[in-house]
Amino acid sequence: MIKIAIVEDNPDMRKTLEKIISGAGEFELTGSYSDAQEAIVLIPFTNPDIVLMDINLGNNGSGIECIRKIKPDHPEMLFMICTVFDDDEKIFEALCAGANGYMLKRTSPTELIRSIKEMYEGGAPMSGLIARKVVSVFQVNDSGGWGWNPLHAKKGKSLPVLSNRENEILQLLSRGLLYKEIASTLYISSETVRKHVYNIYGKLQVGNRVEAINKYFRRS
Repeated sequence: MIKIAIVEDNPDMRKTLEKIISGAGEFELTGSYSDAQEAIVLIPFTNPDIVLMDINLGNNGSGIECIRKIKPDHPEMLFMICTVFDDDEKIFEALCAGANGYMLKRTSPTELIRSIKEMYEGGAPMSGLIARKVVSVFQVNDSGGWGWNPLHAKKGKSLPVLSNRENEILQLLSRGLLYKEIASTLYISSETVRKHVYNIYGKLQVGNRVEAINKYFRRS
């Protein structure tokens, strides 16, 4: 079973997430926390596979700070941001802190469950709106590196079709390969694969690999 922890200061939302996770039958809820400091202390002991993390945790810290504190000592732990915030700065901060996915709270329970499974299998799920914004946050520069480009984000510059590398990665995704397998095949890091996938999602305006494959290869 996939072990899940929840960090959410809103009691109603926290209870909703607890019901979704407990009712899915495929997940084990290892802990549910309302306070950033409590989460930072206890999550490493319960060692969940995935943490559903809110950004705004009131006066006791933020979800982004939680990730910054926990991730360095637990790089295998996956963090899915689950928040109402969809502005570019928050997206950039969360991804740079080590978030592996970014979903909005209005995401349906079915989509949330699917996204958790996708993340566990090596994916980088995000809401469709977030996927479109991410491409304005991370841009490939002329030398092939990645960087923050706020001017591009503000201008909303149109993007070209998928690059050769993005085509390669999407082809491998369509064959069912995980990120680490794609990384090994292409002799690049898993993080580089993940960032290319962010770009693919943004260009195609989709939120997961199934939608990307269907849209690009016209299977829908």
